Amino acid sequence: MSNGSSITHFLLLAFADTRELQLLHFWLFLAIYLAALLGNGLIITAVACDHRLHTPMYFFLLNLALLDLGCISTTLPKAMANSLWNTRAISYLGCVAQVFLFASFISAEFYLLTIMAYDRYVAICKPLHYGSLLGSRACVHMAAAAWGSGFLHALLHTANTFSIPLCQGNALDQFFCEIPQILKLSCSDADYLREAGLILFSACLFFACFVFIVVSYVQIFRAVLGIPSQQRRHKAFSTCLPHLAVVSLFISTAVFAYLKPPSISYPSLDLVLSVLYLVVPPAGNTLIYSMRNQELKDALRKLIGRFFI
Repeated sequence: MSNGSSITHFLLLAFADTRELQLLHFWLFLAIYLAALLGNGLIITAVACDHRLHTPMYFFLLNLALLDLGCISTTLPKAMANSLWNTRAISYLGCVAQVFLFASFISAEFYLLTIMAYDRYVAICKPLHYGSLLGSRACVHMAAAAWGSGFLHALLHTANTFSIPLCQGNALDQFFCEIPQILKLSCSDADYLREAGLILFSACLFFACFVFIVVSYVQIFRAVLGIPSQQRRHKAFSTCLPHLAVVSLFISTAVFAYLKPPSISYPSLDLVLSVLYLVVPPAGNTLIYSMRNQELKDALRKLIGRFFI
């Protein structure tokens, strides 16, 4: 294969070799996928329908649920279909679409988590300025910036990745089309280093967002611990801890997946780590938020009650 244009399809890494385990993986991921669809769908519906949740925090949570649905729907259905039909193939255009959508959703989600940290910082540390700093127009602009930045980030990486000549076969050591795995098929080190440089630049942006989140929460915890009322402290923590848990889950699994030492890089381990940061956060975010947030739990109970009355 002289270049990427001669490749008509890629071969993804199978979850298992035996038919029984393939079917087990299919049913397991189907259950997780349906749980993610149901949980995020309930949050989106509850926030949209309950006027008490028409606040900046829940507006950003609605966007987070949409991004979670997009992220898990980009990779998991194809993986389930491959397990069900005992195949590994994904078309070239399908791989391009998967890379673009995955990069777009995952980047926008991290930018949105950064915005949500800013929302909690203003709400707790600058409550008198909350209405002016986070009005409806400002919230829409920030959410649009997160989605737009994710789109541009994905467009840049996708165009650059698939412009690189590929001559090392078409087998990917991953269950979805992932940029680092595609780069391993590159013909030249120069093309590889060009995309690696873009990845490093993106990593620096994400690190800057991470630092912003950490600094925000240092200020938040200092302010909360200074609140004399225990009830107000509990309420403040109940709105911050779910977001902090989601950020920790998302960052810890992704960082370990991409920054682990090469000496412990195995296809099976990479597969498990990818499942952790691709499948677990979208399915678990709704559970994390609904467990700690009383307003959201009340809205969900009210919403579910409508279907049974």
